[in-house]
Amino acid sequence: MAHFAIQFGKQIPKKQYKERPAVYGICVGDMNKIAIARIGTKDHYKYDLPGGGIENEESEPEALIREFSEEVGLDVWPVRQLGRAGQFWVNNENPVNSLASFYEVEVTGTPFAPSEKDHSLIWLNIDDALRKLRHESHAWALLAWERQRYRSDHEI
Repeated sequence: MAHFAIQFGKQIPKKQYKERPAVYGICVGDMNKIAIARIGTKDHYKYDLPGGGIENEESEPEALIREFSEEVGLDVWPVRQLGRAGQFWVNNENPVNSLASFYEVEVTGTPFAPSEKDHSLIWLNIDDALRKLRHESHAWALLAWERQRYRSDHEI
C-alpha cells in the first residue's frame, strides 16, 4: 500500500477493499466559487471534487485533465499538487480505498458539455462545498487548500 498522509472513512468488517489510484482537483472560478461535480438525478445528487480513477498508464496530471473534461466540461491545467489522502467507501457495492492526490488547477478554455451524462458542473462557495462534498477526503483537501491560500495572503 502506498504511503498517504491521512486516511478517511471506515472499513466495513469482512469486506475486501480494492486500492484505486485517483486524482482530484480544486478549481476556483468567479467570486472564489469552487467547481464541483454534481452526480446523479435531482432526486438524489452526490457532490465531489472533479476527478476520479487513474486509468492504465496515465500520469496523475493526464488523468486529472481527462476527468475534468468528462465530468464537468472544463479544460484545466494542474498548477500544483496539494496533498494525498485515502478514502474508504463503497462504490456501487464495490469496496474501494481511493488513494487520491489532490491538485490545484486552473481553467484553460471555454466550458462545454461533459461527456458523463449524469454529471454536471456547479459552482459553490467554499462553505457550501464543504457541507455538500460526500467524501471526507475531498473536504479535507479543500480545507487544507483554503488554509494555505489564506496563510500565504496574510503572512507578515
